[in-house]
Amino acid sequence: MPAISVIIPTYNREKTVTNAIQSVIEQTCRDWELILVDDGSTDKTFERISGFIDKHPNIRYMKHSNRKPALSRNAGIQASFGSYITFLDSDDYYLPEHLASRLNYLETHPEIDLLSGGFCGDDDVYVTDCHHPERKIHIRKCALGGTFFGRRELFVSLEGFSDVDYAEDTELWERASKRYTVKKIDKPATYVYQRSDDSITKNR
Repeated sequence: MPAISVIIPTYNREKTVTNAIQSVIEQTCRDWELILVDDGSTDKTFERISGFIDKHPNIRYMKHSNRKPALSRNAGIQASFGSYITFLDSDDYYLPEHLASRLNYLETHPEIDLLSGGFCGDDDVYVTDCHHPERKIHIRKCALGGTFFGRRELFVSLEGFSDVDYAEDTELWERASKRYTVKKIDKPATYVYQRSDDSITKNR
């Protein structure tokens, strides 16, 4: 069984998903599996990633009809085998030490169940506040779902992400904080966050 399950949900991101996959392959930590969840793409996503699937036995691919990010992540969780579960949005990528740093943190801090944060890239970003839709808040005040790194039992017991229209990552983070020990970190900033033109946070 792999130590870490990395889940990439993707929808029509043929231009960026290969960079995300390559960043997982280049991790210094090698004890991982990668689950690609295609959320009903109509572009050339599969053609772009099929070479990775053929070459790497620890990369798996699944496709379903368009269900949005929350349910795509849940499909990946259900198909995963890792002791730890984490995510990567298909327009973002990891720096080489990302998985190693998160694994080391949780193994040396057994009291912590879920991490969030530690990202760089598109930094000066304001998004709609899920609790007060008339307001904008800085992205660093949010729980960024792609940066979640947690113990398997947490995601299983919480039954994954809720099927909400917006901020499903914040909703899970708030539920988790009531039952588990969660922690936001700033460093190491090894998750590179990039907003595509069609991203939910940019267009809401």
